[in-house]
Amino acid sequence: MQKESKQTPLYAWHVAQGANMVNFGEYEMPLWYRSGAKNEHLAVLTKAGLFDTSHMAVVMVEGPDAFKLIQFCFTRDLNACVGRNRTHIVSGKCVYGVFLNQRGELIDDALVYLLENNLFMIVVNADMGGEIAQQLKDHAEEKDVVKITDLTDKVGKIDLQGPLAGVILKEVIKNAETVLEDMHYFSFKGHFDKNSSIADTVRFTDNTPALLSRTGYTGEFGFEIFVEPDRLVRIWNMVLEAGRNFGLIPCGLAARDSLRAGAALPLSRVDTGPWPFLNHPWMFVLPYNEGMTGFTKHFIGDEALMRIDNAEYTCAFAGFDLRKVNHDTAVVLDQKGNAIGKVLTCVTDMGIGRYNNRIYSISSPDKPEDFEPRGLACGFIKVKTELISGQIVELKDGKRKIEVMIVDDIRPDRTARRPIKKMMRMPGQDNDRSLKGSKSFIPNHTFRDGKIYNT
Repeated sequence: MQKESKQTPLYAWHVAQGANMVNFGEYEMPLWYRSGAKNEHLAVLTKAGLFDTSHMAVVMVEGPDAFKLIQFCFTRDLNACVGRNRTHIVSGKCVYGVFLNQRGELIDDALVYLLENNLFMIVVNADMGGEIAQQLKDHAEEKDVVKITDLTDKVGKIDLQGPLAGVILKEVIKNAETVLEDMHYFSFKGHFDKNSSIADTVRFTDNTPALLSRTGYTGEFGFEIFVEPDRLVRIWNMVLEAGRNFGLIPCGLAARDSLRAGAALPLSRVDTGPWPFLNHPWMFVLPYNEGMTGFTKHFIGDEALMRIDNAEYTCAFAGFDLRKVNHDTAVVLDQKGNAIGKVLTCVTDMGIGRYNNRIYSISSPDKPEDFEPRGLACGFIKVKTELISGQIVELKDGKRKIEVMIVDDIRPDRTARRPIKKMMRMPGQDNDRSLKGSKSFIPNHTFRDGKIYNT
């Protein structure tokens, strides 16, 4: 029996704005607004976009055994996961990784936050809060020294993504200069629970407490904002109003999908799924030792991964134009026409293009003066044999065939890791052309007075 669709606190707002709504992860979510997926995608690369991500689930793990439990259930080694020097996780830091089953297959990917000593927050995908909470409970050795709480549908979340995200946040956050000045990638401040001892660290100008995380799943500079659900609509409107003069627009799932794929980020249970979690672009989330002969810790699925020697390969690709194929039906052919695998994701990143056979982004600081991206198909394939960067394969969907190239990365010059001091400047304050864009890529819709208008 199909489960009844859920709604986020922003559902009525999306419908009122004429959003194209779809069912995603059992939630009714906006696919795109009147501005269209292309403009929404480009807004995040050149200005800023705001996403409703309240369908994501939150699980709290608290107690003396919290670290030990997550260390066993989560793939990342929490003793060696922060920064280039791989130091241990500390309060105010979060880390990306995955939860596997005993067969070494993916259950879900997640961000793990260390809020305070013995208190962790885990953010997983829609409809996965219960499953991840249950896995943690199943492996808790002493039930009375760790408390696991599934907060599915009890936390509101929005993502502000794009080069002007920090400039916009300055307009709505109390003591913004202090809050934002030292926020590094994968760091966070504050708490959405008004009763928390760290809730006063980040507050909106209306005094709403928030957990502000310098993360996101677009590959671009930005923030994830967690608040209590009854404050979500107010904060959403406040941020949109603050970003009105900066080109901020609401964005749907279509733009989120094309942005994350262009950033070479996987969609859980699409690009990763019920097969061995091996031979893919995200091997960094497995805690291999220096020689990759074993792991630095024991975790669920580790023994299965070490035994498997015939896993298929997941590869990123970029096309030569914007044409794409249906990932549900397309197959991968080698240069002799032999079927060697299937397509997992195929979207069009409208912010990139080829120039003299090199891929540039609209954000590339060294892009040619006459460069205007036409868009390139991109995504992931799963194949039987290893492919190397630069190799050409064909994607076949019925009568349509497109050639694509295997690549190590897709959209260059992403802004996610840029120093925050640089990202707090308005375009034109320095010589960084990557933030200026061009007139043809400025979104043709804006938000004011609670509605979307043509500009």
